[in-house]
Amino acid sequence: MSVNRIKRISQNLLRVSQNIRDAALRSNRDPDEITLVVVTKTWSSEIICVAADLGLSHFGENRIQEAAPKIEQIRQDYDNLSWHMIGHLQSNKARSAVEYFDFVQSIDSLKIAQKISNHATELQKNIDVLLEINISGESTKFGIDPEDVFKLAKEVKGLPYLDLKGLMTIGPMTDDFREVRKSFRRMKKIFDILRQQHSEQEINVLSMGMSDDYEIAIEEGSTMVRLGRAIFGSREH
Repeated sequence: MSVNRIKRISQNLLRVSQNIRDAALRSNRDPDEITLVVVTKTWSSEIICVAADLGLSHFGENRIQEAAPKIEQIRQDYDNLSWHMIGHLQSNKARSAVEYFDFVQSIDSLKIAQKISNHATELQKNIDVLLEINISGESTKFGIDPEDVFKLAKEVKGLPYLDLKGLMTIGPMTDDFREVRKSFRRMKKIFDILRQQHSEQEINVLSMGMSDDYEIAIEEGSTMVRLGRAIFGSREH
């Protein structure tokens, strides 16, 4: 990989880190409360290793078929990284998700939660999970309806080897950032109610915000943002 490519990634990371810090301070929050998950879908193992060498430790993938060989290769030299499954997960991929990932952010049914729990129990591996909410109601998106969150949370909390950490969403697909902010604000209210119903120490992750809207998400209470293009530039094809 060229020196210029590495330099661009480093510069992008510095800019993103400053944006995260500024957004947190604008909302009277500690920037250290925000976890950056680097989305590495379509990116090579080589580029992921560059990001790891720059100090990043949380990486998100959308598809197990693509992620598995990269994770296997990278783990040979980097055993301290946390791998997040952020894409829709089919039940027949649940075992692979448990084998390769530490964190599943896309729980959208009791069925998939039970599948993950069963395989995690078999492998005796604790898996952190988030419930994915379709906060915008868009038919093209996965996720449960907001009104179903609390029932599913109670059910997931009872499953062995699953640690429910909070909620995840994708902001609405619109250029109207007022609508984006409105959706994130609604998510924060749901998150706060969930924390009241359970332990605030246990429910502490609100994953929302991507490359186009992460600053708004942080201002509205996000504790975890998922960024790919903002760090690596346009995707490889």
